[in-house]
Amino acid sequence: MITRRGFVGAASGTAAAAAAGCATAPGAGGRMASQAEGTFRHGVASGDPLADRVILWTRITTANPSPVPVRWEIASDPGFRRIVNQGVVTALPARDFTVKVDAVGLEPARTYYYRFSAAGSESPVGRTRTLPEQTASRLRIAVASCSNLPFGFFNAYHHIAARGDLDLVLHLGDYLYEYAPGTYGNGAEFGRSHQPAHEIVSLADYRTRHAQYKLDPDLQEAHRQHPWICVWDDHESANNAWRDGAENHDPDQGEGPWPARRAAAVRAYHDWLPIREQPGAAGPHIYRSFRLGDLAHLIMLDTRLHGRTRQVEDRTDQAAINAPGRTILGADQQAWLAEELRAAVRLGSTWRLLGQQLMFGQLIAEDGLLLNTDQWDGYPASRNAVLDQLEGEGIDDVVVLTGDIHTAWGIDISRDPMGGYDPASGRGSLAVEMVTTSVTSPGPDGTAEALTERERMIVRDRPHIHYVNLREHGYLLLDLDHERAQGEWWYVNGIDRRAPGERLAAAFATARGANHLTAVDGPSAANGDRPGTV
Repeated sequence: MITRRGFVGAASGTAAAAAAGCATAPGAGGRMASQAEGTFRHGVASGDPLADRVILWTRITTANPSPVPVRWEIASDPGFRRIVNQGVVTALPARDFTVKVDAVGLEPARTYYYRFSAAGSESPVGRTRTLPEQTASRLRIAVASCSNLPFGFFNAYHHIAARGDLDLVLHLGDYLYEYAPGTYGNGAEFGRSHQPAHEIVSLADYRTRHAQYKLDPDLQEAHRQHPWICVWDDHESANNAWRDGAENHDPDQGEGPWPARRAAAVRAYHDWLPIREQPGAAGPHIYRSFRLGDLAHLIMLDTRLHGRTRQVEDRTDQAAINAPGRTILGADQQAWLAEELRAAVRLGSTWRLLGQQLMFGQLIAEDGLLLNTDQWDGYPASRNAVLDQLEGEGIDDVVVLTGDIHTAWGIDISRDPMGGYDPASGRGSLAVEMVTTSVTSPGPDGTAEALTERERMIVRDRPHIHYVNLREHGYLLLDLDHERAQGEWWYVNGIDRRAPGERLAAAFATARGANHLTAVDGPSAANGDRPGTV
């Protein structure tokens, strides 16, 4: 099986999946700096907004093992003259002294400000926003993925934080990486070596790694300024994870049983992320949906831990890849997805957004075979079930939002992109896919000139792929209105230093009813209706 860490181009120059990580940024002098020292060293965050509520998060730093009472407030103004809800919650050792509050009683499509206080200290003021309830004319979403601390600075998060007009941040996984220093990036040159100094396996290990990432000032600031909606990919647990194991998990090497490691990773994730926990028969799950007024229905999938069967090792083994019962979602999540797509139509949402981890469109080598069996390519029955529904029920205006591969792509989703599909008109396309590049995790090896040539050949020889960038780091900006969905790929000026600059490299849009990407000249306008950052 070709993994992300074995990302190579085929003879034609077609590129496949990239490596294994995502990263944070240290402060001056290489020190991991935080916005607030002392009690609130790990900052504040908000997430999973609804029209009337949002999750508020913080973590108490204390040497005392006793529970800590924490006061919280949320207001409609940054000066907290108009407090709309408040209360006291307890930071418990069993939750690693993290705190989550589901702040209710809010109004739709409004910006709010929140803060915590404990042990005589006050947190930084956070800024968040609720979702629209009925009508919405426009939404702006930053999409990020793959931040591996040892590979460099989180300049993408810096620029996301500075965008005051975002409605939310969508993080599609690989929020952190599980590796020991030197296994996949060392970080010593940046002062960003992983802690603990070994591969993380236990609950204490995963919590320590989350705590280290949360000290990054750019990550903290992006959390402080915007609500986030997150899903995990594999590195929040272990590389190339599936339901019952992972490529980077070996019980014979002292890593214990997979269910214990998986449970530790899931527990730490829910402790340290501002996510509303979804109870399930087999434990908490993360697939869930959000209604963004009448403009969009956001469906968040788990293509990694919930129901995925094991990846096929040999990409030439078509019998194994097409074997009955193989799934990337699991039967229950696949059925849930089908109902969510129908609900989006029934509710009159203009756009159906699928937030998920792995490339959905076909990535085909020169020999006509798929390149990476870890992606949807390795689970054709699961992908065909989605395409059958879109075609059979006439569901248009689906935008698949993807991370994982450390490179940027714009793709028309067709059953047969090499035949029965017209790249000029989009005839034969059932949806579009926008893949965000990584925050720091590396793409394929090669000089800039060689990778640029490979990009040119991919677009030339793969008609459904309209855009690819194999070289740069940054994020995707998705701008939605009722006429079109526009994706903009913004790249930072390097990750080897704290670089202030960013640039727009490409923009593509799909018009309502078109299911087809076309190039756009220039960025979308900023949304002046949003209050500025704090």
